[in-house]
Amino acid sequence: MENVSQEQEQVFDDDIVDAGHIEVSWQTWEYPPHERSIYWFIAAGVIGAALLVYSVVTANYLFAIIVLMMGVIMLIDGLRHPDRIDVHITDSGIVVGEEYYDFNMIKDFSIIYEPPEVKVLYVDFNNLLQPLLVVPLEDVDPNAVRDSLLPYAFENLSREEEALTDMVKRLYKL
Repeated sequence: MENVSQEQEQVFDDDIVDAGHIEVSWQTWEYPPHERSIYWFIAAGVIGAALLVYSVVTANYLFAIIVLMMGVIMLIDGLRHPDRIDVHITDSGIVVGEEYYDFNMIKDFSIIYEPPEVKVLYVDFNNLLQPLLVVPLEDVDPNAVRDSLLPYAFENLSREEEALTDMVKRLYKL
């Protein structure tokens, strides 16, 4: 398992109360940063303009508003750079950035490891309304993550591939 320095442990204990002893810790991106070429922006602009023309021609103004909102969101997202966040697996739960997930909330986990593109920890929750948590593993040893989670959570071995939405986001740099 990855050792955590006393300084990291102290900072962690100051930020989160009763989160337990850190077993594995690493840093990851808030969301994956993408290097988009000028051709990507041209293609996105052409597709967006075509969808706007289609929505106006068919008098579907709600769709036009949705397309415009997506364009603004993608523009803002493109201008903002993601931050690095800390991920800690403790003996009582998982901490991702500022969020703490107790092991009682967790239904199961799975690790999809197909380097160099896919290195992801998926965490599924008991609450059906809570979305699947996707945590990039970066350079941390996936076996250390698995070993630290097994005593506290069930491993879902039926999930063998990354989610389709994650694959589409990665391939199209969304």
